[in-house]
Formats: sequence, structure tokens, C-alpha cells
Amino acid sequence: MLAHHSTEIFEAAAQVGAQVYYEAAVAGAIPIIRPLRDSLAGDRVTRILGIVNGTTNFILDRIDTLGESMEDSLAMAKKLGYAEDNSSADIEGYDAAQKASILASLAFHTHVPIDLVYREGITEITLDQVRAARQAGYVVKLLAICERVVSAEGTEGVSARVYPAMVPDTHPLAAVHGANNAVFVEAELAGPLMFYGAGAGGVQTSSAVLGDLVSAARRHVIGGPGVAESTHATFPILPISEIRTRYHISLEITDAPGVLADIASIFATHGVSVESVEQKPAGADGQSATATLVIGTHEAIEADLAATVAALEASAVVQRVVGVIRMEGL
Repeated sequence: MLAHHSTEIFEAAAQVGAQVYYEAAVAGAIPIIRPLRDSLAGDRVTRILGIVNGTTNFILDRIDTLGESMEDSLAMAKKLGYAEDNSSADIEGYDAAQKASILASLAFHTHVPIDLVYREGITEITLDQVRAARQAGYVVKLLAICERVVSAEGTEGVSARVYPAMVPDTHPLAAVHGANNAVFVEAELAGPLMFYGAGAGGVQTSSAVLGDLVSAARRHVIGGPGVAESTHATFPILPISEIRTRYHISLEITDAPGVLADIASIFATHGVSVESVEQKPAGADGQSATATLVIGTHEAIEADLAATVAALEASAVVQRVVGVIRMEGL
């Protein structure tokens, strides 16, 4: 409700002198709304990386630590009550996108409509991808990312997006297990800040609700201004096509002389710089006619990467693009 109708809600509240308190709207029991609104009011938040959906974190954590399939992990999440029978809001990223809209609007003092939040879920993530990430020193997490960005024309804007990404296993977010949530905030003066705890649960969430009730009661007794929507900035919301990040790409290729040169040429043609390449024989005996190629890129523009992937899919030397996953928290 808040992500879709925040402007109307705050305007209606202002007209009648009422206040809107919503600490429990993001990350359950974790205090993140007040820190962004009050504690960091004099600072400049530059980026937020959030694990804000406990269901998907529970699923990805089991795939990573127990080697379960997506289907088995989802079934266990339903059995334990972390996922509903219709879990599309969680696993397709809708719930996390709504929370990204709220966080971005609050942190950057500009309205970020939910329909401008880019969203991908975890349904395409495979056990092989999670294993490959772990072997490379990364953990796969569904992230809500809110950050200040600069467009190709040099215009400052903001981005809010949700997708599964590889996070370095040394990053604090990599240590968030089970159904827990965490919000990692980067600010110019305060530096990196981590907010961690239970993201759901009736008892846990009641802590945030009770805190809002106490705040409302104090204002009623003491008086003074209450909570209002901060939208004094008018930053453009950049589309995913203009976002820059790094990528981890897995290909099944023809194992023959000259293939690597052909693939490197495709990346160069579209302006995507390759940082690392690892080739693995597809057959157990090393005699297969195909091989698996894992490519890590330097930071690249999403549109350029998409064009690169399309060219790879059309290439005669690429049997298939096994997977593409973004890399964050670097």
C-alpha cells in the first residue's frame, strides 16, 4: 500500500493533521526507517544494499549451504511458514521491489514510484550458479539496491532495483543466513552501516509497531511536527539500461581453436571489458567437444552487456548462454 500510494497517503494525512508511521513496512523488527529519516538527516546517503525478503534469503541460503534445489528449498520454506502457497510476491521480487521504493524515496528525498523499480526474482537461479559463485568467493543474494547514479549525459539521478546478485563472501551481507534481513547503508560522513535482524514474524514486527505507537503518543503529549514525506529533491529515476555494474557470465562453447578469440571480439565490439576468463572441460574425461567458459567483466553499462549477451546467443561458437548474474558489494 505504501509503495503504491505513498504520495496520496501523506497528502491525506497532512490535510487532516495526522501522521504516518511505518517502521515495520521494511525489514520487520529492524529499525531502518528512523535511522534514514532522523539519524542520517544531516548526512548524504549514497547507496543502500538490502536483503529485505526473508523467504528468498532462506531459499538461497539453503541452496548455498545445503546444496538443495530451488524446488526443495521453496517446499521447506512453505513447510516452515516462511513462504505462502502462492509465493510469487516473494520469489519474483515484488515484495522486495516495494521495499526498495520506500527506502529509495526516503534516503534520496525524492519520490521513487514502484513502477520505476527494476525487478527480477530468483526463479532462474540454479544450484550450479550458486555453487560456481561460492567457488569464486561469492554468495548469491536477492538484493534491493538503491543508489545515487550519474547518467551517460552526466546528470545525477537515482536508481532502485531488485535482482539476485553475487556478493563477496567477505561482505557483511554474505553472513546473513536463514530468513533474517539486513540493510547495508553507505553514507558520505557516517561511512558503511549495517542493520541486521529478524525481517518478519508477529512478535518481532510488533517491536517496530509498538515503537511507532510510542512515537505517536509522545508527539501527542509534547507536540511538535510529526512524520512527513521528504520529497524536496527531484532526481530522475534512471532505467536499468543505464546502470553500471559487473557481471559473471557462464557459457557453453565449442571447444576448438579460435573460439576464445571470437568470443573476446564480441565483448570488445560492444564495449564490455573482460576481467577474468576460466575454461572448464564439459566432459569428465576432458575429451568433450564442448567446454564451459566463465567470464567476469569489469564494470559495464547494462545496455552494452545486454547487447553482448544477444550477440553471444547468436554466435555459432556459443552453444548456449548458461547464466548471467550481476556482481554487487564490491
